[in-house]
Amino acid sequence: MELNEQLVKSTLSQVIDPNTGKDLVSTRCVRDIVINGGKVVLTVELGYPARSQEARIESLVRDALGAVPAVSSVSVTVRSRIVAHAVQHGVKLLDGVKNIIAVASGKGGVGKSTTAVNLALALAAEGARVGILDADIYGPSQPQMLGLQGRQPESPDGKSLSPIEAWGVQAMSIGFLVDVETPMVWRGPMATQALKQLLTETNWQDLDYLVVDMPPGTGDIQLTLSQSVPVTGAVVVTTPQDIALLDARKGVKMFEKVGVPILGVVENMSLHICPACGHESHIFGTGGGQKMCDDYGIAFLGALPLDLQIREEVDAGRPTVVADPDGRVAALYKEIARKVAIGVAVRAKDMTHKFPNIVVQNT
Repeated sequence: MELNEQLVKSTLSQVIDPNTGKDLVSTRCVRDIVINGGKVVLTVELGYPARSQEARIESLVRDALGAVPAVSSVSVTVRSRIVAHAVQHGVKLLDGVKNIIAVASGKGGVGKSTTAVNLALALAAEGARVGILDADIYGPSQPQMLGLQGRQPESPDGKSLSPIEAWGVQAMSIGFLVDVETPMVWRGPMATQALKQLLTETNWQDLDYLVVDMPPGTGDIQLTLSQSVPVTGAVVVTTPQDIALLDARKGVKMFEKVGVPILGVVENMSLHICPACGHESHIFGTGGGQKMCDDYGIAFLGALPLDLQIREEVDAGRPTVVADPDGRVAALYKEIARKVAIGVAVRAKDMTHKFPNIVVQNT
């Protein structure tokens, strides 16, 4: 059997990416194949951050090619390449940001902000460049969750702001600019304008993903943000409780109306495990998030427990993904973040940068 590129691709077409469920060849992940005698050198390029998955995928490729009699050695490089993807029609991408992921909920109190910050940190842990924008003008919580209370952003030119970094994530919030006990007694248009300024006048530095922690509900701020900000996709956070699911469904419908794809639903506070006896309690009900996903044909990203550890760690400014990176709960956040990134990767790529500039001149 002659060893050639076609044989290598045919072999790798049987290798399934465990994260996407698709083979490496049809998804165009296999690149730069070089064959020298019985030696094969190639690159596997993933469209999502996967630092923790690289060794696993490399092993799958090695095992597959190693079983081919004509192959004497295999050298595999696994890397991630994250590109900008299409957003709502007529909305331009943001400078310094490839993809914006909105994390939303139909109502407050479902753990949306905690989920957002841990998702951002999980994406960063997988090797992506990540930022988080606290879009809750009336109740900013990210400064405390990231351990950045009392910090103020610098302005290099008197017009724009530099994000503050924590745990490898670039952050911006109205909470950096006002006293923690000062209520934002603003009408909707003022709050909306402030949010737009925070988004567009922050010097985001080459972000693969900007996670936007949306305010709860489906009011004026949420609608304006959804219509004017280039959102790649949205994640909806809910609890299994029927009341929370009613409002979460409204959030899904809002994004559908403005043309923002739903990347999936996260069911928070899904299960409580008693630390004393290990008894499992579905305090807020069971199966609600999955049923909603089935009804709307959207992805169920995962379920998170009602856990005292999660609350204590975000209150202390060290969210679970950085406080206990190898723990069970951090693994759940990382799995959900990977599903979100894969959901972004399969979206149509943004091609506006390839369009020529048309200039009309008098000649």
